[in-house]
Amino acid sequence: MGAGHGHGHAGGRHRWRLALAFGLVGSFFGVELAVGLWSGSLALLSDAGHMAADVVALGAALAATRIATMTDRTGRKTFGSYRAEVFASGLTVLLMLGAGAYVAIEGIKRIGETVELESGAVMLVGAIGLLINLVALGLLRGGAGESINVKGAYLEVVADTVGSVGVIAAGLMIALTGSAWWDTGIALAIAAFVVVRALMLGREVLSVLGQHAPAGMDPAEVEATLVAVDGVAEVHDLHLWALTSGMNVATAHLVAAPGASRDVLVAAQATLREKYGVDHATLQVESDATACNELSW
Repeated sequence: MGAGHGHGHAGGRHRWRLALAFGLVGSFFGVELAVGLWSGSLALLSDAGHMAADVVALGAALAATRIATMTDRTGRKTFGSYRAEVFASGLTVLLMLGAGAYVAIEGIKRIGETVELESGAVMLVGAIGLLINLVALGLLRGGAGESINVKGAYLEVVADTVGSVGVIAAGLMIALTGSAWWDTGIALAIAAFVVVRALMLGREVLSVLGQHAPAGMDPAEVEATLVAVDGVAEVHDLHLWALTSGMNVATAHLVAAPGASRDVLVAAQATLREKYGVDHATLQVESDATACNELSW
């Protein structure tokens, strides 16, 4: 792990869940794509595109659990390799946006055209896809409560389950009404759903890479909480960021009040850990605020 402290990684304990889900979803993706191209169903192709994002997300989550636990032999990765999952999530965002854009463009092109679809094949493949997704959900649910990495994969499959339901609905409505408009309309709805989710995930990725304060942590509130610790007179140079999802880091300079005990550092670290879940806090205790030289940035 390098020169830094070692950290536990809950995702590693559930790697087998990710591996099984990855195998199931990856195998069915090829089937859905082939049938979608054969049947001409845009709804089926859009769901296949979403399932492709699932495959990447599951694969990235699986790889991230492996990379995060690898020993750093260079001694230069002092924070470990936990951000591998953040970069993998960024790739997933790009793929999801690409899939959504493709389906939207194809859907617009089909407006006004007569398209013949094999509704029976669409419903059958959609039903099998729904079953595969439900099995994957059952596998991932067991680790979603412990690992943010597994939770992300779990939520990705939840969304794809919605897409499978949409595919079945499209096939059913086409069989009942004979109108291929249902296929295009539901496909566009799935595409919009995928794009919105991609943008939300992308925002989280940029927030982590930009080293913004983690969600739910207001720097002003954290500063006030630290000032309230017995023996702390002032707080400055407070920095809060996330190494990756669920792994928050904090650094700060604490100015000790006159006569403060030596337990100020321990009390401040305990406060950050218990109230904000910050297990990695690097705090410097000073007796005089002027002892800290002003930085140029």
